[in-house]
This record gives sequence, structure tokens and C-alpha cells, in this order.
Amino acid sequence: MTQQTTEILTLIERERSMAVSEREWQHRLRGYGYGIRETDEGRIVTSLLHGSAICHLPAHLAV
Repeated sequence: MTQQTTEILTLIERERSMAVSEREWQHRLRGYGYGIRETDEGRIVTSLLHGSAICHLPAHLAV
């Protein structure tokens, strides 16, 4: 895992801890230019600017 991916996951985890709902969390992530996409392989963190997958969402955040 790259340093950038680690930083993104840290941000995503911090925002999840501050959000009171899944919907609010998704909204907060969009403000940073990230999204969560549902796929057959699980949830994927994506860049909204580039439309590309960054990494799989860790299991402890996928709830």
C-alpha cells in the first residue's frame, strides 16, 4: 500500500468516526473528492475527479 493510499484511508476513517450516518459520511467524502462504489468484489474507494478506483474499503469501514 502506498503512502498516499494510507493517507486517504486515514482520512476516510476519520470522517466515518465523525459522521452520524452512512449518508453524511458519503457527503463528507465527496467534499474531499472521494466516493465509495459498490462492486461485486466489495466496496471500493474512488476518486471523483479521475473516476478511478483507489483501493478496497477495509472491512471495519464497510459496515
